[in-house]
Amino acid sequence: MALEEKRAWTMAVVSISAYLTYLVIVLGRADGIPLTEVPYVTTLLWTVGAAVVGSIVLHAVAAMGSCDEGTTKDQRDREISRFGEYTGQSFLVIGGIAVLVMAMAEVDHFWIANTICLAFFLSAVLGSAARIAAYRWGFQPW
Repeated sequence: MALEEKRAWTMAVVSISAYLTYLVIVLGRADGIPLTEVPYVTTLLWTVGAAVVGSIVLHAVAAMGSCDEGTTKDQRDREISRFGEYTGQSFLVIGGIAVLVMAMAEVDHFWIANTICLAFFLSAVLGSAARIAAYRWGFQPW
């Protein structure tokens, strides 16, 4: 397995784990109160921070485990990486537009923050899924 594919897998696993952890904690605190009143800021910051640190650590471990393999990127790796980035960033754009509309409509901060969080989560997971699919089933540049 190529190092870049390992990185895509770790990004997907870390992102899914962090977002599910965040959802479980916030929804667990809701116990009968409206979601907009649930304290979410600290949990959001901690789960994002833990995801960043976890991703860095797992990427380093994957790189150390791949020292025997070629760690240089070739043209195919660069094209797959670009494809994954474009796929992931499209969800950031969609999320940004949604948040802009929500802010103009003066929606509660809880929903705006969670929409941004969801956009970043979808960006990481779907970008990683695009990379993994390209490595597993082939990639034909347009």
